Amino acid sequence: MSQKTYLTILKTGIYLSFISVFLVFKNLLFPYITSKQIPFNILIEILFVFWLAFIVKYPAYAKATAGKPSWISFGLIGFFVVMIISCFTGADFNLSFWGDIERMLGVFHLLHFLAFYFIVITAFRDWKDWRNLLIVSVTAAAILCLYGLTKNIAYSTVGNTAYVSGYAIFNIFFALILIFRQARIGGKGKDNNWWIISLYSIAIITLLAIFKLTHTRGAYVGLGAGVFFALLLFIILNKSKKIKIYSFSCLAVIAVLISLVFAYPQSSIVKNSSILNTMTQISAKAATFQTRLIAWKAGVKDFKNHPVLGTGHGNFAITFDKYFDPSFYNYTRSETYFDRAHNNIVDIASTTGGLGLLAYLSIFVAAGYYLVKGYRENKIAQHELILLAGLIIAYFIQNLAVFDSLITYISLMTMLGFIYYLASGEAESKHGHSVSRDTECPEINKSLINKEIYALAGAGLVMLIIIFQYNIKPLKMLKGTIGGQIAFAQGDIIGGVETYKKALSYNSVLDRDSRDSLIRFITANYAMLSGLGDEKAREIFDYIIELAEKNAAYNPGDSLMQMELAQTLNIAARFYEDNPQKFYFYSDRALEAINKSIEASPGRIPIYYIKAQILAGRDEQDKAIETLKYAIGLNEKYYDSFCNLSRYYFVFKQEDKGFEEMDRCLDLGGAELLAPTDYVKSLINYYIGKQDWPKVLKLYQRLAALEPNDAEVWVRLAKVYAQAGDMEKAVEAAKKAGELDPAMKDASEQFIKGLE
Repeated sequence: MSQKTYLTILKTGIYLSFISVFLVFKNLLFPYITSKQIPFNILIEILFVFWLAFIVKYPAYAKATAGKPSWISFGLIGFFVVMIISCFTGADFNLSFWGDIERMLGVFHLLHFLAFYFIVITAFRDWKDWRNLLIVSVTAAAILCLYGLTKNIAYSTVGNTAYVSGYAIFNIFFALILIFRQARIGGKGKDNNWWIISLYSIAIITLLAIFKLTHTRGAYVGLGAGVFFALLLFIILNKSKKIKIYSFSCLAVIAVLISLVFAYPQSSIVKNSSILNTMTQISAKAATFQTRLIAWKAGVKDFKNHPVLGTGHGNFAITFDKYFDPSFYNYTRSETYFDRAHNNIVDIASTTGGLGLLAYLSIFVAAGYYLVKGYRENKIAQHELILLAGLIIAYFIQNLAVFDSLITYISLMTMLGFIYYLASGEAESKHGHSVSRDTECPEINKSLINKEIYALAGAGLVMLIIIFQYNIKPLKMLKGTIGGQIAFAQGDIIGGVETYKKALSYNSVLDRDSRDSLIRFITANYAMLSGLGDEKAREIFDYIIELAEKNAAYNPGDSLMQMELAQTLNIAARFYEDNPQKFYFYSDRALEAINKSIEASPGRIPIYYIKAQILAGRDEQDKAIETLKYAIGLNEKYYDSFCNLSRYYFVFKQEDKGFEEMDRCLDLGGAELLAPTDYVKSLINYYIGKQDWPKVLKLYQRLAALEPNDAEVWVRLAKVYAQAGDMEKAVEAAKKAGELDPAMKDASEQFIKGLE
């Protein structure tokens, strides 16, 4: 094929890759991730075949594109080499290399972004090419944000507001680059110049508007830091004293205004502005900051244990679990498992060690070097130096509170490719006129045609195998997993399990999460198996145990996988309570697994509840109580432990101790955990007898949550509210009772009048 044909294929393919940001297939597990990454992978794998054949047939073209070795490219290659090595030296090769379905950030997937970069720097050779690519990127981002705005869906088609914000930041700067280019060179003297600039400006407004919806504090800080740095750089580089004075004054005013926002967060202006209000929530005291600080501290603590290559790419969860701080529960009771540090620097240092961090940082050092060098050599215009430097700062700052995804990786590689192009591919005169190099390469040696055919055939065959094995098979598995979940939702347990079995029969490299979803469903709904008969129930549980063991085998030090294995084995033991030999066969293994889980994450409190459950099932009451008391000692503010200990005392017929712990459970706010209704009602009767009305009120509130359609419960709740002196809520509860049962309406109204 000719150069033109190859270039058309490569460029078109890169443009099409941006379609992936819009793809959401609901019939796949984790649709916002898998729907994008797998089609992107397939497309890049196809393009890679043509790229390889192209540089084989036209080696001079590749050399002309590169000009000379690029430290950006070397930095990227070095970083990926370190990541690959860490897969073999780390804790979990499967997770490091293949990743998981929830993130799809394993090395295998990330390599596609590296291929994207090399295809881009090879095929996009002049400003016209780059203008088109930046327009495609900005257009895709603007449409994505516009969709989110019109549908009032902050996460748009991405599924995560932080990713949307990060994507918007990149494309705001890309749009500004297009505006300056259009104003200075592209449309100079043409009638359509200003309406094109207007379109870019509309795109920027759309991209900025999404920030009001996403409320992503890290993105606000990142964008603000990038803009501030860009303005500061503009002041430094500008030769006009007047402009310097005006610009410094502008920065000073901005700094004062921001200070006033933080100084007066309760003012009406701040409260009525969602953006300003979100800014005031940027605080070291914020719960999200505190939980992430715990994660960052874990990474720092563990660094000394793996200073060179870390725990292996993607294995931050191992570090987080190892140093999990029980105080975490003081800030949130959900999302307690961090598989990422939510800080790119900490994450990279923790998982790929000092070597990986140095390689990563070298990419941006090289980018900065080329920006400065290109500016001094008049290859890079001042506005492009300023904007790209500001973008790098914005990206870096934002990533101190989040991590990359497909859409930000595409944007990052586009930015690095553009810097590469500016530094090596184009010179600009002092007057701002573009001077592009010749895009044609010397005539090729005819003997290279055979090599081209071999490259197309060989690489094509390899890529077909990769596409089928590592993309098509996972797709079938993902679709089958959703099929199994649908069957479960319809009450078809046997059909659901069989559908899962078929999905997992493809033996894809991403089976871990599918197995996990099946394990979680069965362990959470094991009572449903009783209607299937003992033989079928045991058959299903044998299969679930097999899956749990496979997941745990990836990394025996994975606390979560060992905990799930322990839960599965413990439930299996219950099926054999009439057979001591089999009961202890499963129970002993459950105890072994839960001890491994605790060893891997000694500060994670809920694991001890599972251990206590296992011990109680073995009739080892003292050990179960001792385990729960130890859990309480880890964090005495975590009311779950008191609630659990109380229940065990009741089960063990030690009611005095049970109510003593229940007092602490309720005082700390644990009523929301109590169930079922009979248990709550028995507690209500006890505390009514003691005339402890504050606790009675908490328990009735819980009962109303468990039985929201029981009018009698609301009547009693209204009376307790009235006794507590909360007339407003007493009226609300009485009205609710009247709405639920018309026969009580008159009595409800009389009750309300009596309150008045």
